[in-house]
Amino acid sequence: MPSMSIPTAAEVLDATEHLPYGATLVLHQVSWDDYELLLAEFAERHLRVTYDEGTLEIMSPLSNHEIYGRFIDALVMEACDAFNLEVESCGSTTWKRRVLRKGAEGDSCYYIKNARRVIGKQKIDLESDPPPDIVVEIDTTTKSLMKLSIYAALLVQEVWRYDGRQMKIYELKSGKYVEISNSQTLPGLTGVILGQFLELMKSEGNTAARHAFRRHLAKP
Repeated sequence: MPSMSIPTAAEVLDATEHLPYGATLVLHQVSWDDYELLLAEFAERHLRVTYDEGTLEIMSPLSNHEIYGRFIDALVMEACDAFNLEVESCGSTTWKRRVLRKGAEGDSCYYIKNARRVIGKQKIDLESDPPPDIVVEIDTTTKSLMKLSIYAALLVQEVWRYDGRQMKIYELKSGKYVEISNSQTLPGLTGVILGQFLELMKSEGNTAARHAFRRHLAKP
């Protein structure tokens, strides 16, 4: 994990051009304005950017991030249809608050309980809008665990973390995340169930796994 004090934005952009998949570049003493400038520069790049009180991490996701993330997205949509819940998916949106000097991008995120409050909005601002109800982190290392304090400060109520084998669900309680077995946002879904269908997707394919999940949701 390379580490450097931030030089110019142009030098940072050049460094990320050579960032291998799965690698992370760490920059220190980064101002909020520079963070927002880099976010704008990275808008069309497939990178994940995390900011925590001056420390900036730029991560180049592995290809399986997209595969797992899109399948989890399909499971959430299926579950919301089955439970007759509204849902707004915001993909890998950047969630940030200047007053906290914190920002992060998950692999997927969803408004469900607060879906009506963000429908039709072109830009969601956490200074006035609620945070997403669920943020999903795809992480085959342990790096996303360090992001939990950022999501807690942003008041994200539920974080799902998939490490390539298991799905774990965390709920925000008294300012900290605790692992729970059942999603409180989508009752009936557990980390075990989500993990089982992710494994099925790997062995049987996306379509077969989605159909099996749909049958699972239809059971009385």
